[in-house]
Amino acid sequence: MMYTLGKLQDPILDWFNNHPSPPSAIISDMFLGFTHEIATQLGIRRYVFSTSGALALSVVYSLWSEMPQRKNTNDEDEIFELPNIPNCPKFPWWQLSPIFRSYVKGDPNSEFIRESYLADIASHGLVVNTFTELESEYLDHLMKDLGHDRVWAVGPVLPPGEENDTNNSGSSNRGGSSSALASEILAWLDTCEDNSVVYVCFGSQAVLTNKQMEELAIALEKSGVKFIWSAKRATKGHVSNNYGVIPSWFEEKVAGRGLVIRDWAPQVLILRHRVLAAFLTHSGWNSTLEGLVAGVPMLTWPMGADQFANANLLVDEHKVATRACEGAKTIPNSDELAKLLAEAVQGKGVERRARASELRKAALNGIKEGGNSFKDLETFVKHLREEATKIKRYEVFGDQFSWQGLSGINNYTG
Repeated sequence: MMYTLGKLQDPILDWFNNHPSPPSAIISDMFLGFTHEIATQLGIRRYVFSTSGALALSVVYSLWSEMPQRKNTNDEDEIFELPNIPNCPKFPWWQLSPIFRSYVKGDPNSEFIRESYLADIASHGLVVNTFTELESEYLDHLMKDLGHDRVWAVGPVLPPGEENDTNNSGSSNRGGSSSALASEILAWLDTCEDNSVVYVCFGSQAVLTNKQMEELAIALEKSGVKFIWSAKRATKGHVSNNYGVIPSWFEEKVAGRGLVIRDWAPQVLILRHRVLAAFLTHSGWNSTLEGLVAGVPMLTWPMGADQFANANLLVDEHKVATRACEGAKTIPNSDELAKLLAEAVQGKGVERRARASELRKAALNGIKEGGNSFKDLETFVKHLREEATKIKRYEVFGDQFSWQGLSGINNYTG
């Protein structure tokens, strides 16, 4: 994907060169490293926007900068330590980024991907969807590692108005098709007691194998807990009869104490309901932040990409989560998982719930006026204005200069 997107470099550069109002800066996703070269040719600054957290980003930057090598190519469990990052994170080989693991020296696609990440590191600044109270150590590390303080934590980034959406009115109106209406889900949740429901969802991409589905179904049945299970169907690229099939006996056996939702689920609406006791998640960063903003403890089942680092952050450092399983191919033990699900709605979840509540307050306070994320966003906008002023000074005669192309930023009110 990154290599394919890179083919847009020349058309985008041509568009900028022929546009009547050239930009003063480029802010682009962490996977679009080629835009750094566009910015360089245009004589402007490029800023990376990271949709992953600061710890995960630190790991990615370390891997592509240091290019650690395997000692035994047959050992998938070989441990890789990253001592330059706070708390010295370590991962077995199979948990490292699949993009990094597939790197082949000399291969044009692989070299392009590495150059893209190195271009991210070389860019003028970094905007991260995280908040200080969650990842202060790693934000400080990024500043030290990058050699500058142009790192802004502006998260959690929420849809407009959602930070004040106590009634979940906006949360139910997003997403794709579903087997259940948001109103039906809400009505069912309203019948449950506080802190009594486990929400199970593995994001928009992961599809469980049938054996994983079966063990999860057995665990939910054995646990006795109330639950909502967002079960994704097999998609293109999956052998449909090997993935995403719910056991035929399951729904009848758990009738009355569980909901199974096929395809999309209104996740934010569910997580923010008072009855939620825990969230069994793949630990993707969006789901992680949505769980934290809702103040819900988590059970982690990371499957790839940045998810292992995210799970470590939740489990080991903030202690708002418990490990349930690890790996996209791993089949959980239904007895052990049933026990974790039951404990999540009993007394053992109280301490994690308290810590999750504290992080929720920190996240919401951070994006309010005067909060750390709010101030970082203001500082970033001020920085862009100052950089734009420097650029525009080269385009004018005398003391007059134009703010053309910056109307959106110039109208920013916080």
